[in-house]
Formats: sequence, C-alpha cells, structure tokens
Amino acid sequence: MTQRMREPTYFLLTALLDEPLHGYAIISRAAELSGGRVRLATGTLYAALDRLTDEGLVEVVRTEIVNGRARRYYALTADGSTALRAEAETMAEAARLVIDRGAHLRSPGLAGGAA
Repeated sequence: MTQRMREPTYFLLTALLDEPLHGYAIISRAAELSGGRVRLATGTLYAALDRLTDEGLVEVVRTEIVNGRARRYYALTADGSTALRAEAETMAEAARLVIDRGAHLRSPGLAGGAA
C-alpha cells in the first residue's frame, strides 16, 4: 500500500491486531478504538474487507454457521500488519513534528498567538 490509509481502514485493521474477528465484532471494535469517530455500516465494512482481502492485507481464517448464516472471521496477514505498522509510524512522525516544534507555544506570552 503506497498511499496513506483512510481513517476507517486504519481502525478496521487495528481492530484485527489482537485476534480474528467477525464483521459485527470488527464494527464494534473499530468504533471503540476510534472513540466513536469510525462507525462502519455493514455494507461499507464488507466492501472494505473484500478490497483488503484482494490487496492481501486481511484474510478469512474460518467460517462458522450461526443461525443458518455463514459468519466469516477475518485476520491480518503479515502484509496487513506491516502496512498498519508503517501507517502508525507515519502518523507518529507527523505528530512528533507538531509536538516537538509546538513546544515553544506553551511559553508565557505565546499561548494566544495567531493561527
């Protein structure tokens, strides 16, 4: 993945860090991890999972039949883990620029500076 991840993709992949999850659990975990910012609709989730599977970032690791319906569990692949870590490192570097360079803004007399 050469371009930056969109926030929903980032949190979808992050939801899969600890263990394989089925669709509803991914939706719930992504919402929890994002502080409620990412609320994936079912159709959006499965379209994203299909795309991420095609890209080799996630894979179906098992399927269970629950109430007559297939419940697929998805997991990060090694490439998915690498892509997620790379995105997290990019975000951390960007945050450090602001945190480190913005330290002078906390000095007396500069708190109300122009934007």
